[in-house]
Amino acid sequence: MTDLDRLRRLLRDRSLRRGDFVLASGARSTYYIDARLTTMSGIGQLVLGRAGLAALDEHGWQPAAIGGLTLGADPVAYAIAHAAAAAGRSLDAFTVRKEAKTHGTARLVEGPLPPGGDVVVVEDVVTTGGSALQAIAAARAAGARVLGVLAVVERDADGRQRLADEGVELLALTTAAELLEG
Repeated sequence: MTDLDRLRRLLRDRSLRRGDFVLASGARSTYYIDARLTTMSGIGQLVLGRAGLAALDEHGWQPAAIGGLTLGADPVAYAIAHAAAAAGRSLDAFTVRKEAKTHGTARLVEGPLPPGGDVVVVEDVVTTGGSALQAIAAARAAGARVLGVLAVVERDADGRQRLADEGVELLALTTAAELLEG
């Protein structure tokens, strides 16, 4: 079984819930994917890191850093950065705050985000793409060049199109449809 297969199984078992849910967008859904129940687990970190790094390689993206909007993106970025380090490669992680700090350095982006460097924005679940777009704007404002967005799960909504409208490609490790089929 591949790391991606293991990740999908973990997401089905730990993160997929059926019922009546209101999403962040306000839309109603008969299922909810709380990817953090997988991405914050030890085994989830292990397989996500390796699967995410493999997806970046297969897609030809070679970022200097990877990150996104806190909180959903944090474990994703850290897992992939850790997998890169375990493989003897350099890949840093960064976090985009929802609001800039009002004290200290007053930063919106925390961590090693190289000005002029290539980055990939990550997300746990992409539905409308709103969180990814917020992270993209912050990374670009900090001087980084965004290669694209890597999502753990694409919810098969309008997020892909909204990102494309901004000139950003979405790469997803799996989709909600794949998880619901399993």
